[in-house]
Amino acid sequence: MLIAFNKPYNVLCQFTDSETPARTTLADFGMPADVYAAGRLDFDSEGMLLLSDDGARIAQISSPKFKWPKTYLVQVEGIPTDEQIKALAKGVKLNDGMTLPGQARALETAPDWLWPRDPPVRHRKTVLDSFIELTIREGRNRQVRRMTAAVGLPTLRLVRISVGPHNLKGLEPGKWRLEGES
Repeated sequence: MLIAFNKPYNVLCQFTDSETPARTTLADFGMPADVYAAGRLDFDSEGMLLLSDDGARIAQISSPKFKWPKTYLVQVEGIPTDEQIKALAKGVKLNDGMTLPGQARALETAPDWLWPRDPPVRHRKTVLDSFIELTIREGRNRQVRRMTAAVGLPTLRLVRISVGPHNLKGLEPGKWRLEGES
């Protein structure tokens, strides 16, 4: 079984929380028993999370050796230059080494399908923000946030929109669906 879940902001990407039991976890969304997350999304990130009851499938999706592409919609502080977009696509030097090349493009506006975040992203009158679509093939800790910061574009909001062939199309935040086995 493979489940696509649109993880809301401020949801812990596990089924229990021993540190702060009041936080919302995956257990609060009525998924079938015995499924586990294939990879993870940070507490303050949103979007596509795949879950399965098949350990081999989970390993395939989450292991860096299989290099499943993960695409993110990133709201950043500032307006990206062509050089910043090229740097994100080429790979960025982080404190744990160079990232693999990926794909990056600046977006004119936020996609019309993007839901409002609760709580909203802070807006500053003196600093513009914009959106980038970024695809990577590895999954280091807070990698996208560190990459955008490294090129001078701090992340304000991070939404994973696809993992491999699976995407969020038609899936509202907090909802899940069974996926075909790709």
